[in-house]
Amino acid sequence: MRTLVADHPLVTHKLTHLRDVTTDRATFRTLADELVTLLAYEATREIRVTDVTVTTPVAEAAGARLAVPRPLIVPVLRAGIGMLDGMTRLLPMADVGFVGMVRDEDSLQASTYADRLPADLTGREVFVLDPMLATGGTLVTVISMLARRGAASVTAICLLAAPEGLARLEEAFPSDEVRVVSGTVDERLNSKGYIVPGLGDAGDRLFGAV
Repeated sequence: MRTLVADHPLVTHKLTHLRDVTTDRATFRTLADELVTLLAYEATREIRVTDVTVTTPVAEAAGARLAVPRPLIVPVLRAGIGMLDGMTRLLPMADVGFVGMVRDEDSLQASTYADRLPADLTGREVFVLDPMLATGGTLVTVISMLARRGAASVTAICLLAAPEGLARLEEAFPSDEVRVVSGTVDERLNSKGYIVPGLGDAGDRLFGAV
């Protein structure tokens, strides 16, 4: 697995506001959306393209277009929905699938309650959206599902990551075909499996407490 931390002043600036407990829901949604677009720019740096030639009003020009099959974007419900617009803004031609995951707050184990993914992902590049990489259980489950269906590569885009979650993914997926792109890596997890200092529950801050 490869990890890329987006070390950019704009990312740090927006993450700082995102963490602030006084940031209201509307502003939180806007910041999350903007952050995803910034992170997606880095996450798609290695996206596959096909060389083409086009005719300009002046002459022919060499260029590139995204390769076929089209990439797939997979937000992890429910918090990943808050990242979808920012990602599709950059990749409007991509297909979108959904995975619903819920974590048991006692065992910290993730289980699947919804699966809306293509049965065959052979040769496809997949981008998974999950705001918080904490214990890593959710992403291990989702990436394993995608790999079993033949995904050529999987890139997880997270706003925040914990060292424990990154280590778990590294152990589960040693291949370079799995990547994590994160806005930052925080200090640690607490006894409840929350990222410290983190930003709280991303789903609750995006959509309200359930």
